[in-house]
Amino acid sequence: MPRLFASGPTTALPHRDQKRTHTMRRLLPFVKPHRRDSILALLLVVLITAIELTIPGLVQRIIDFGIAERNISIVRQTTLLMLGAGLVSALLTVGNTFFAVRVTSHVSAELRSALFRKIQSFSFSNLDQFHTGALMVRLTSDVNQLGFLLLMSLRVFTRAPLRLLGSFVLMFLTNRQLASVIFLLLPATTATVFLITTRGWPLFGQAQRRLDRLNTVLQENLAGVRVVKAFVRANHEKARFEAASTDFMQDTVQAMRLFSLLVPTLYLFVNCAMAAVVWFGGPRVVGGRMTEGQLVAFVNYLLAMQFPLFLLGTMATVYSAAQASSGRILEILDTAPGIQNQHGARTLPHVKGRVAFEDVSFSYSQQSDVPVLNGVNLIAEPGETVAILGATGSGKSSLVHLIPRFYDPTAGRVTIDGIDVRDVTVQSLRQQLGVALQHTVLLSGTIRDNIRYGQPDAEDEQVVAAAKAAQAHDFVMDFPAEYDTEIGQRGVRLSGGQRQRIAIARALLVKPRILILDDATSSVDAETEAKIEAAVQRWMVSGTTFIVAQRVSTVLRADRIVVLERGSVVAVGTHPQLLASSSVYREIYESQLGSGGAADG
Repeated sequence: MPRLFASGPTTALPHRDQKRTHTMRRLLPFVKPHRRDSILALLLVVLITAIELTIPGLVQRIIDFGIAERNISIVRQTTLLMLGAGLVSALLTVGNTFFAVRVTSHVSAELRSALFRKIQSFSFSNLDQFHTGALMVRLTSDVNQLGFLLLMSLRVFTRAPLRLLGSFVLMFLTNRQLASVIFLLLPATTATVFLITTRGWPLFGQAQRRLDRLNTVLQENLAGVRVVKAFVRANHEKARFEAASTDFMQDTVQAMRLFSLLVPTLYLFVNCAMAAVVWFGGPRVVGGRMTEGQLVAFVNYLLAMQFPLFLLGTMATVYSAAQASSGRILEILDTAPGIQNQHGARTLPHVKGRVAFEDVSFSYSQQSDVPVLNGVNLIAEPGETVAILGATGSGKSSLVHLIPRFYDPTAGRVTIDGIDVRDVTVQSLRQQLGVALQHTVLLSGTIRDNIRYGQPDAEDEQVVAAAKAAQAHDFVMDFPAEYDTEIGQRGVRLSGGQRQRIAIARALLVKPRILILDDATSSVDAETEAKIEAAVQRWMVSGTTFIVAQRVSTVLRADRIVVLERGSVVAVGTHPQLLASSSVYREIYESQLGSGGAADG
């Protein structure tokens, strides 16, 4: 299998600033492992074409030496030769199709796998650049476009130039003077194909971008179908989808309208050439300078050119679509992961869990004037529970996302036990972390499969222990299939609170040294939340826990509470300390739990 990229930037693929004409050539490494089958397919095409080009000569033989000389033996022998040639051609076509399909299937599968692997290597910042729908189109429609071009090239597209060249050569051998008339056809056909093809490339590229938008709208609608129904926005979503579908249809029609001119134009050239052959060849036959069989053979060669000319028109359409798709595929393969192992990165040893943010600033975009985090200094000691509190948009999630290197800080550094997280391998770093993200994501499968997603070989007893700590065991046992219950796509058969508890159990099962709960209990009731917090403290007795929350009730029992405001730390302390010293914390507390809260502290 071709390996076009390492764990960092692509190595075999150059940068995407290359000329468009070189785009598909850069994908040839996917075909090279299957060169034997490709060569066999092409050799069979050559043989098939050679056999097809013998037919007009055999017809000439029947007319000139069989019918004209009234030799029935030659007629019968030549007819049998034609039948045999047809049978051999059919058998060779079957073999050609077998090898072509095998090559195309393997190349398409390997290209999809390469794209999927590359997407899996993307960091959060990379995924922020591409819509889900756009990525899906690249793995499906764009790969299919290239696969179809490869299949047709190994089967019929290669026959077009071979058959054209062979027909010209045989026409020249049949009658040089008459063949010179046909050479006038070449400049016209070449100019027509070139003009329409070059104009078609951008049209197909625009159509594929429209398909991106169409798939994005569809994906968003299916993922958020409950919101759509809850707010009675079905008509609005229908209008969005129809608008995206109409745009895609119009761009596709525009491209196909252009290419619809190609085949009729090429046929017009052939018919004009046919008329010229009869016009100039007829008098030659009458004058005895050319036999009837030669004229018929010449006409048959010209007719044989219609098929490759039609293929040239089809090939121009398919090639333009594939050219646009190859550029979009290379855009993915050429994108370097935003987070990757630095040169000389080492394995992170078993850590105690001391996490330090040292003058950390962060922006999602290098062009952003307003940083999400600004000069954050914070230390979390092993065994501590550190709560991050603040209003929406204050940078809470962004701060904890720097610990597992979902993003890298734009300034400053994050260390674990004094080691910069950028100096160790990403895998060894994340293996010692447990994360329950703000937006709970479960995968189709059973509850058991989802809990042990980070530790597939976990025993059932470990799964149950993690579920009990996350307060999930009781509701799991209420299902008839218990831990073997299928949860559906994205956990659709579970409530929001149940999904969050499964996610917490999944994070606990890996026995992390550092646990990050990013607003992971927002959908559970206060009583269950308190039980989860108590269980997490027992589970993480020697590790470090970060709890991101918007509710004050979530952070009351934390060892330390960090208050963020507009990306800066404005207060750090325990609940009683912050009530006494921080107006920002006190304002949040009183707004959520009542103005009498200060006295309660």
